[in-house]
Amino acid sequence: MRITKPGLTASLFGMLPGRSDIPSRSEDRMDEIRQYMMDCLGEDGVARFPAVVRRVRWTADMADLWYLRSFLMAALCQLHGERTARRQMATISHLFEGLLPDGLASRPSPLER
Repeated sequence: MRITKPGLTASLFGMLPGRSDIPSRSEDRMDEIRQYMMDCLGEDGVARFPAVVRRVRWTADMADLWYLRSFLMAALCQLHGERTARRQMATISHLFEGLLPDGLASRPSPLER
């Protein structure tokens, strides 16, 4: 999982003709998902889990952000309890719809039957 911002390759591709400085729709959606994750943590969560906050803020790839949900779930469980954390994670998972390859989609949990 890549935690850092894209490097030289991304900056070189950005200089190619036809590329604009306007962020793509998926980048806008990624920023919305990031903001929702941060809102779920709240001020207390930001203070208690700086590593999770740092990863959410600096992850440059949608798939990497998807995988960070497990760290966020652990933090939310400690903050609010498992029931509330599951509800928030379900909302976060829905935000990813249409943005990831089919293999990364979440499967129904046998625990929810």
